[in-house]
Formats: sequence, structure tokens, C-alpha cells
Amino acid sequence: FTGVRSSISAARAFGLACPKTKIIGVSAFEAYAHSLDAQETARINAVIIETKREDFYYQLFDEKLKKTTEPAAEESAEAPAESGKTYTVGVCQLVQHEALDAATQGFVDALKEELGDAVTVDVQNASGDSVNCGTIVNGFVSKGVDLIMANATPALTAAVSATADIPILGTSITAYGVALDIDDFNGTVGGNVSGTSDLADLQAQAQMILDWFPETKTVGLLFCSAEPNSRYQIDEVRKALEAQGVTCEEFAFTDSNDVSSVTQKAADFSDVVYIPTDNTAASNTEAIANILVPAGVPAICGEEGICSGCGVATLSISYYDLGVTTGKMAAKILTGEADISTMPIEYTDATPKYNPTICEELGIQPLDGYEAIEG
Repeated sequence: FTGVRSSISAARAFGLACPKTKIIGVSAFEAYAHSLDAQETARINAVIIETKREDFYYQLFDEKLKKTTEPAAEESAEAPAESGKTYTVGVCQLVQHEALDAATQGFVDALKEELGDAVTVDVQNASGDSVNCGTIVNGFVSKGVDLIMANATPALTAAVSATADIPILGTSITAYGVALDIDDFNGTVGGNVSGTSDLADLQAQAQMILDWFPETKTVGLLFCSAEPNSRYQIDEVRKALEAQGVTCEEFAFTDSNDVSSVTQKAADFSDVVYIPTDNTAASNTEAIANILVPAGVPAICGEEGICSGCGVATLSISYYDLGVTTGKMAAKILTGEADISTMPIEYTDATPKYNPTICEELGIQPLDGYEAIEG
């Protein structure tokens, strides 16, 4: 840059000494651009100059070689292991249970496969407490992590409250519009938030109840009132069932302490119980099964983990695969390959499955087309 400054100073001196002489600055970008022949130009022409560090300079010109942008710098998208760049990712998981554990594991595995030793992942569990989620993500923000993965809705809302700058990816989120209170949600959150959804077809789940139990007259909707995504699923399933003449009643527990008492009320009312993807239910499947199975009341569930503990059948995604998808998104964001503000929420395919153990205990013949849940 010393040579550049000396040249500019000399040119300015000529201009001051010779007032009639017009001094015109021509940047290296313009010089390179105008070295193109007319037949070589395109609608958009990019001049890129390597800095011999980890970034490059560029400027865009139109077909007439008039500049359309100002000069700018961008980081190189070369592989982190080659560039020597490292990343730290913080994972906040709401609670330990089969589905969320699988999503976190898939995320870590995919991120390590993409970035290898260039990424360090700090996984922390909030033990089912949304206040702990806030503490965890604020700690991540203080440490200056490069990305936060929020596993479950309370973790996501805590992360969004904590930072508007650090990229945030959610997973195991049923409905982002509901979780983040976005009206007319169009599939892309924008800003510093994106992620993956565990939402399976709720109309199909409602129809499963009637496919398995055609004589159903009453359905108990069992869920945690503190989880907005559970409320969303319950409302959609209820509308679908009531449209077919089924009477539905809600049975909502507030936390793990009243799961058993509320489940008993649901069992007394229902021909069939429906349980959505619900973190509190997922952590208390044994308590639910201990009431529903002796009462002879089958449950259709929103995901495989809950179904394996207390249900008959489910239309469920693989939470491990969901985590893998989230991990691949994270790698693209960290390396600059993707802009999180434009990344739509991603989904994964659902598979119909049944619980052979509970089907046998209740004397239910599984329907064709359903896979047995292993273990």
C-alpha cells in the first residue's frame, strides 16, 4: 500500500501544480473490467482480486462495464481444515429423552462429518426447565459462539431472546410461526433464525385414529398446556376429527407432577387418546402407559419416542435424520456457503409405525403398511 499512497500523492501533486490538468482515478477493478473485449462481456461481470489471505476483493459491472456495486471484501469459502479456521457451536437441549437425544446426536455427527476437527460442539441440557434454557444460551452469547442450535421450542425462544446476531438453528420444532408468534408464516423466519421442523401430517394423524379404530366416538387429547406447539397440533387434530363427527375433549397437564391424574381422566372419557409431539409427555411415557394400558385405552402418538413408550401407532419422522439435516445447514452457515436469513425451514419424511408390545397387550392387530418399532 505504500506504493499506492506514493502514486496517488504524486498524481495529486501534478493536479495541484497544473490546474488545467484533469486528474482521473482508475481503480484496479475498472482497469481489469475494461480489459475485456466487447464479445467477452456478460450481463453481469465480476472482477475478483485475491488478497493472498483468507478473503478476496470484488466489484460487479454491467454489460457496458459500468460499476453496479462498490468494491467489497468476502471471506474465502475454502474448507475450514485447509484455511485453519475453527468454529464453536453451542447446543441447548430442553430435556433428555429419546427424540431430542437423537436429534442432537444427528446434528453433532453431521457437523463433525462436514467440518471435522475445525468445529467444537458444546452440548448442554436444560433438564426440562425453560429458565435453564435462558441461562444456557446467554452463556453461549457471552462466550461468543459462532452458532447456536436450539433443540425444542423453549430452547429456541430463549435463544431468539438472547441474540439477534449469532445464527440460531432450531430443531424438533413443530411450528415456527406458533413458537415465534409470526403471523402468516411463509416458511422462512428470516433474520438470524432458521432450522428444521418435526411436524408430520396432522390430517393424516387424525385419520390414523379412524383407520385403526373405526368405531371411535370419543377422543381424549392429552398434552402439556405449557407447550405452544402441542396446542397447535391438538387444535388441528381436533378440527379434523370433529369434522368426521368424533367428540373430542382436551386433557392438559401443566408439568410432570399431574401427568398421572390427568391421564386417568382422559382414560375414563376416551375410546382413543391422541398425544402430540410433546416434551413433557415424552419424558413421562411410563406413567401414561401405566394408566392407559390397564384401562384398555389405545393411544395414537405424534412421534416414535412417545409411541414406543405408551402408544399403539404413530406417523413419525426420524429425529436423528432431522438432526443430520440441521447439522448440514449449520455447516453451510458457518463456512459462508449459505445465508441463514434466506434459508427456509426444512422437513423430513414421516413413516407409519406401530408398537408391537402394546398392540399385543391390548389385543390389537396391526394394520398393513406399518413398520414395527424396534426395541
